[in-house]
Amino acid sequence: MSEETTPPQRPSVLFVCVRNGGKSQMAAALLAARAGDAVAVHSAGTAPGSAINALSAAVVAEVGADMSGGRPTPLDPALLARADRVIVLGDEAVVDPVPGMAGTITTWRTDEPSHRGIDGIERMRLVRDDIDARVAELMEELGVDPA
Repeated sequence: MSEETTPPQRPSVLFVCVRNGGKSQMAAALLAARAGDAVAVHSAGTAPGSAINALSAAVVAEVGADMSGGRPTPLDPALLARADRVIVLGDEAVVDPVPGMAGTITTWRTDEPSHRGIDGIERMRLVRDDIDARVAELMEELGVDPA
């Protein structure tokens, strides 16, 4: 196969937070909705909880993304090793590189409206919008057009 006919490799992104019920699931749902099949999207938690955050799911649904079918998943070292980009959401989760890791680890210090006294659905919408803006920047970095 010539170089011109080789399809480009689909980048993979792994989003990580502690519980894998809110921010990392939101980021994954937003990227999947925006990039379609152009990116392999994964999410995981360093200490996964038992359920998806209902408010998180509601606010991503407002912008056409769906995380309702997700479930908190533990961080898999094999997935961590092969992901092109590993993005840690917030300051609580710690992800150490593994031997032979293909990609890079970046931390997104996301907006935390609760520090300003903003709670409930209003808080979650602000978190979503912050993550969504970062997802748009990530797509540009990856050279991925919106689906």
